[in-house]
Amino acid sequence: MNPAKPSLELLRSLTDEHVLTALMRHRRMTRAELAIETGLSKPTMGESVRRLTDAGVVADTGERSVGGRGRGRVASYYALADDVGVALAVSIAPEGIVAECVDAYGDNLARAEQKIDRPAQPDAVAVAVNAAVKRAGRQAARPARLAVVSAAGPVERATARLIKVPDQHFPLGELNPADLLASQVSGPIVVDNDVNWAAQAERDHHHDLRDFAYVFLGEGLGCAVVSDGQIRQGYAGTAGEISHLITIGPDGRATRLIDIFGDLGLRQTDSTAIDVDRLLTEATDEQAGAVVRQALGQAMSGVLAAIVALTDPETVIIGGPWGSHPVILDAITAAATHLPRPVPIRAAELTTEASLVGARIDALARLRKSIITTAHEF
Repeated sequence: MNPAKPSLELLRSLTDEHVLTALMRHRRMTRAELAIETGLSKPTMGESVRRLTDAGVVADTGERSVGGRGRGRVASYYALADDVGVALAVSIAPEGIVAECVDAYGDNLARAEQKIDRPAQPDAVAVAVNAAVKRAGRQAARPARLAVVSAAGPVERATARLIKVPDQHFPLGELNPADLLASQVSGPIVVDNDVNWAAQAERDHHHDLRDFAYVFLGEGLGCAVVSDGQIRQGYAGTAGEISHLITIGPDGRATRLIDIFGDLGLRQTDSTAIDVDRLLTEATDEQAGAVVRQALGQAMSGVLAAIVALTDPETVIIGGPWGSHPVILDAITAAATHLPRPVPIRAAELTTEASLVGARIDALARLRKSIITTAHEF
């Protein structure tokens, strides 16, 4: 029995996808260059360029190749149309709000930052998000097709709304980033917590990383579980909330992880947020630091024992402003050697805006897919 031949519509869609992918990679190309790049015939390429131009996703740039006098015919250069839009990548974090506009070539066309007062208030954070996104949009001067948001807090999987949980270091109430951005974005808005985005950035930085746990240690505490290359969010979206795991306290008794920082006097005033500067100062002190390092290493070894037992990672990556500090990482690694199932532990390699990097990478991938889908639907 002969296999069914692909339909003409499918072949056209695949051809158009090859053309768009080539333009996203090379920015501008002639039809002859596109034919060579994709391996398609010139007539097939010409038809594809015509379809994509009619669909409004490709445009003649007005530039022409050098030709004449034995150099061949003058050819037009084609590129993605300017109005195919951009993707928004937004970070909502205690340090402030960042909004970026990324085009389909991966260029960052705009970046806007907005500080927020501490302690953060949900209404003030909402105002700051709107201000940053609008400013970035004006700089980019192109429509936003979609948005990807990183939020420093647990995100409800079904609604993309932030969830209230006990002992939250960055309380935002039930802020809904999708509602905030709906008037400024024409397409889908994806929201996830910052630790998951940081883990995805680390995964994409190392293409061989498929099964690992990413532990974030900063003002707040979190963990992302990556299995078969995919983030495991859990039923409600709160997988990896490790603050209330029972571990070993400074006195050797069982206690919640979050409470240890209160016992050590390492919390910010009137907050459950960890005072990162004070923690680093005390933990790196040559004389008194040994007690703090031992307490932190012991506590985190108990947390890692639970993570390893339940998720079976190949390795554990520790990120965050104090977790990846060499002195503290050494203390955690030393304590973890006594675990029933020891696993390799290493510091995260992406340490600057890792969550925003993860959101930006995802936004770019979604933007490219959206442009290709638009061409298919024409």
